[in-house]
Amino acid sequence: MKRPVPWAPPVAGFVAAGALPAALILVGAMLGGGWIWAALIWIALAGPAADTAIARALGQAAGPQPGESAGLAVLALCHLAVLATAVAALTGHELTTAERVALFMAAGMYCGQVGHAVAHELIHSGSRHLFRLGAAVYVSLLFGHHVSAHRLVHHVHVATDADPNSARKGEGFWRFVSRAWVGSFRAGMAAERSLSARRAGRINPYVWWIGGGVACVALVALIAGPSGLADYLGICLYAQLQILLSDYIQHYGLRRRIGADGRAEPVGPHHAWDSPHPISSLTLVNAPRHADHHMNPLRPYSPLRLGDAPMLPYPVAIMGALAMVPPLWRRIMDRRVEKMHRA
Repeated sequence: MKRPVPWAPPVAGFVAAGALPAALILVGAMLGGGWIWAALIWIALAGPAADTAIARALGQAAGPQPGESAGLAVLALCHLAVLATAVAALTGHELTTAERVALFMAAGMYCGQVGHAVAHELIHSGSRHLFRLGAAVYVSLLFGHHVSAHRLVHHVHVATDADPNSARKGEGFWRFVSRAWVGSFRAGMAAERSLSARRAGRINPYVWWIGGGVACVALVALIAGPSGLADYLGICLYAQLQILLSDYIQHYGLRRRIGADGRAEPVGPHHAWDSPHPISSLTLVNAPRHADHHMNPLRPYSPLRLGDAPMLPYPVAIMGALAMVPPLWRRIMDRRVEKMHRA
C-alpha cells in the first residue's frame, strides 16, 4: 500500500463517482451500442484495475460535511432510475443479445454495489425520510428484510455465529448465500417481532418489506408483462448476490471472543476487513471502511476512517469476483485470517 493521500474528498466527489456509472447505464439503455459496454467495462474492469494500480487511501473529512444527505438522496434516485430504465430497455427489442447481457450485468452490479452502499447509509440515518428512501431502495430489489436484519441482527451479533451474515473461515460463498439469505430473513423477523411485542400498536416492518416487494412485482408485471418481470427478477437476484458478496468479504473468518459470561467482546477494528482503494471508496460512499462503521454506526460516510483494521489485498470488486471461486478465495484469505487470529 502506497503512502495515503491526505486529501479528503468533498461530497461532490462521492456523488460524481456514484453517478458516473449510472449515467453510462442510462444513456446505454436508451441509445445502446458502446455506451452499454462503457458502463460494464467501467464497473467490472476499468474501475477495479485503476483502484489496484493507484493503491492509495484517500483522507477523511474531520466531521460531517454539508450536503451529505442530499448527495445520498441523489444517488438513491440514480439507483431507482437505473433499475427502471434497464428493465424497460431489456423488455424492448432494440438491443442485440450481447447488449442485453451487458446491460443486465451492468445494472445488476450498479444496483447491488452502489445502490446497496447508498441505501446502507440511508437506513442508518436519523432522518425518517432518508431512512424510508433507503428502505425503498432495498424493497425495489426485493431485499427489504435487510433493513431490519442489518440494523437489529448484524450490528448486534457481527463476527459471531449468531449473525447469519458473518461468514465463517472455510465457508465458501455459494454455501454462505442460502444460509445468509434465509438466516437474516428469519433473524430480522424475530427481532422485529420482539420489538413489536414490547411496543403496543407497533406494526412489524416486515409488512412493508414483503408487501412492498409484492407491489413492485405486480407493478412490473402490469407495465412490462412476463418478459419484463423475468428481467426484473433476474436483476434483483443478481443485485442480491452482490449485496451478499459484500457481507461475505467484509467479515470472512473474523470472530469476536466469547467471554465466560457468554457475551461477545466489544466490536473492534479487527472484526471487519477494510479496503483502502480510492475509486471504490468514492463510488461506494466509503462503505469499504467497514470496521469504523461498525464501531461508530452513526458516523456519516465522509469522516469514516481506516484505522487499524485488517486490509483486503485487492479492491472490493476484485475480492467479490475471487469469492465466487471458493478454492481461490480460501487460498488467498485463509492464511490472512489465521494471521489475524494469532495476532
